[in-house]
Amino acid sequence: MDNSVVVGIHQPNFMPWLGYFYKIAQSDIFIFLDDVQFIKTGSNYTNRVAINIQGESSNITIPIKRVSGTQNINETEILNEKKWKKKLIGSIQSNYAKTPYFKEHKDYIFELINYRADNLAEYNMHFITSLSKALELHTIFERSSKFKLSSTSTQRLVELIWLVGGTVYLSGAGGDNYQKQNLYQQNSIELIYNSMPSFTYSQPKSEHFIKGLSIVDAIFNVGIEDLKNFFLTKKEKYENP
Repeated sequence: MDNSVVVGIHQPNFMPWLGYFYKIAQSDIFIFLDDVQFIKTGSNYTNRVAINIQGESSNITIPIKRVSGTQNINETEILNEKKWKKKLIGSIQSNYAKTPYFKEHKDYIFELINYRADNLAEYNMHFITSLSKALELHTIFERSSKFKLSSTSTQRLVELIWLVGGTVYLSGAGGDNYQKQNLYQQNSIELIYNSMPSFTYSQPKSEHFIKGLSIVDAIFNVGIEDLKNFFLTKKEKYENP
């Protein structure tokens, strides 16, 4: 019997792409890395997402309150809430109204978008955990801020994995560029590099498949039931790429 406990760790992204949920599906425990620094200028995937607008990948951004000095993701406040939500919903309606599953799922997705939260981490985590439940992903969710760690980088990840009883760390393929692999070995944690398998479908007004769009693109074009089946066929808790 396999007694491994697979842990995935990621920042709480804004309406993330399908691969983010694939990582959740492959994890027994998924930890939101919510108490790490939010970048001081510009935007990142915690407040930016791409959707299909007129056949091209276009970004929608959550406006956030900037502060002097540094701020963590779980300390970041959302600004102009009604304005940006109205813009996002309008963009979705304009560009996805003719997709096969828009009418079936629009009310649910718009309800998630309209969720009231002033805090960026709380808003994003609500979207992700709610949609994971709708997709019947039975992963346990935790947040790093709960553990109040002072460590950084790979040491922080190792401590988080230990604190939730993990034995396997499911890392994205890009993690090899910055992680200290020996720390996992020293702490009896198996390090697995995992990547999203190929999953393409028809997208409106696009000659070629647009990668990396928010999961709402797949929901409106493929439907939640087919996405459930996609995750169900990936029964392995983790795979070597």
